[in-house]
Amino acid sequence: MDKVKEKKKRLFRGLVVSDKMKKTIVVSIERTYKHKLLDKVIRASKKYKVHDEKEVAKKGDQVEFYEGRPVSKTKYMYLERVVKPSTAGK
Repeated sequence: MDKVKEKKKRLFRGLVVSDKMKKTIVVSIERTYKHKLLDKVIRASKKYKVHDEKEVAKKGDQVEFYEGRPVSKTKYMYLERVVKPSTAGK
């Protein structure tokens, strides 16, 4: 019997910075690291386009997402869940 090994998905956590597109949110991830030569702490951020099929995430939410097969040219991440809803607008 061949058992298909399921690849463990790596979860990313970030902040929704835009929800203006249909079924797509833009999520920013911030990371800090120490520069080897300058010996100072640097903060870097990266934005990902995440596929949100049910359009549940709103701007300001903290979300978890994972990598999957490409949906379009720039979109290859999928929304797992909304970790913490935004407090703005309430």
